[in-house]
Amino acid sequence: MSLVGGLHARHIFPRRIRVLAGHIAPLLPFAASVLDVGCGDGLLGHTILDQRPDLTLTGVDVLVRPETHLPVQHFDGFTLPQADASVDAVLFVDVLHHADDPIRLLVEGARVARQAIIIKDHVQAGWLDRQTLRLMDWTGNAAHGVALPYNYWSAKEWTLALQRIGAAIESWNTELGLYPWPASVLFGRSLHFVARLGTRPAPRPT
Repeated sequence: MSLVGGLHARHIFPRRIRVLAGHIAPLLPFAASVLDVGCGDGLLGHTILDQRPDLTLTGVDVLVRPETHLPVQHFDGFTLPQADASVDAVLFVDVLHHADDPIRLLVEGARVARQAIIIKDHVQAGWLDRQTLRLMDWTGNAAHGVALPYNYWSAKEWTLALQRIGAAIESWNTELGLYPWPASVLFGRSLHFVARLGTRPAPRPT
């Protein structure tokens, strides 16, 4: 692992997991079954469960690691192995910009999720944003063999993609605080967001 990668693993990654769990946990329905797509080692999901023990959380990934914090099933990166409307919520945390076909994966998430899709990803508005995101992506993922197609979308591209899958934006947060100062000046800005999308109305209690 490079020096930069080592610094990221020791100082940036733990904070990122803690902060993201804090943003995502409140967005999940009560007692929900949750599928974490592209979950990696499952540490984020495990941290969310620490805050929300009412949840049931499993993962899928194209690269299943030898040791994970959650049950993880292999998938091909295109088609989720779950049945239609089989889970309450689907997570895509820094996953769609790694996908060969992000739209198809979003459509799959909408197919599988009964109530909500939670997305954490990036918005690029120009050349500097793209170069910054590429650097962050390489630093955090290259050592793990993760594909790096750098599929970052502009705000307009996100809008069109979400319209295509017919998901309503219920919340969209760009004030995440993932990085401490002064790193936040370069790597924070408005490059990151967490959004909750509604897919189907929640069933009424009987």
